[in-house]
Amino acid sequence: MTENISISAAINGYIKTVRLARSENTARTYANALDFFKQVLDVRNISPDEAPIDELSEDALAWTITALKVYAPTTERLYLAALTNFYTYLDAERLADVNLSRVKQIIKLRARRPGQRLPQFPREDIEKVLNSVESYAKYEIKDEKLRLRALRDRAFIITLADTGLRVHEACDLRRGDVDWNEGRAIIIGKGDKQAVIRFSTRSMRAMKDYLAARQALDGASGRPLPSLPLFARHDKGAGFKVKPISTATGRNIVNESVRQTLGEEAVGKITPHSFRHYFVTTVLRATGNLKMAQELARHSNIAVTQRYAHLSDDELDRGYYEIFDK
Repeated sequence: MTENISISAAINGYIKTVRLARSENTARTYANALDFFKQVLDVRNISPDEAPIDELSEDALAWTITALKVYAPTTERLYLAALTNFYTYLDAERLADVNLSRVKQIIKLRARRPGQRLPQFPREDIEKVLNSVESYAKYEIKDEKLRLRALRDRAFIITLADTGLRVHEACDLRRGDVDWNEGRAIIIGKGDKQAVIRFSTRSMRAMKDYLAARQALDGASGRPLPSLPLFARHDKGAGFKVKPISTATGRNIVNESVRQTLGEEAVGKITPHSFRHYFVTTVLRATGNLKMAQELARHSNIAVTQRYAHLSDDELDRGYYEIFDK
């Protein structure tokens, strides 16, 4: 351990290193956080200018968290980030024996958790997009590649909405993954976990329409049909080969469908993941069964599914108004 110095001297050294590596605004915020820390120590009858740094314990962090409760949560998080880095600095510079595990545990147990934004998405706009892509099958398109793209895009978007698949999972599907009799597919999803996906009647119909139109291309590929991608490229780069679409193409399919249905200003507001949100809330609206929604969405933690429950509270609204308005 280096020569012992006061708490204030250690803080000054720390702020100097912050100014060298971070922006002036960050350095100012960190300085404010450490000034607050010194005030907390003063209240506890510990003089930062006199007390040696090696006598500083992790308890001071707990005292500071308690004092921060009168501040906004954002301020608390900023100040605690500065203090965590300060304790890390003390340990790295060997200015004090710091138990970093205890530092993390104190923050985990005592600090307020950041508010979690509830998932928001324009449900009505998504349904407009779904209604729009449903009509693709009615158009008579003479250009073969344009026709294949239209049918593929219809099948892709409906599949996203009716299965809850993540965009990369949908892009990775092979024809052989789908059990056409049972309307299911077994995939390897997030975390390399095997999962069963169920297809709706309309998604099955859309996929079959697309694959029927693709029959000649698939047959000429010289590959076993089960090994071919479910959603294929239909561009100049692919030529007559049957190549899987990428996640970028999947996002472009959604963007183009949104653009055609809702206009340029709506592009980016609805993403492939928006259809996963739509899927979860559709299950909750229809059943009110949180456990079923969790299993169908393949959420490992039901707390994730609960974030969507606020979007399926129509019955609560009706019940409330029936009680209080009548």
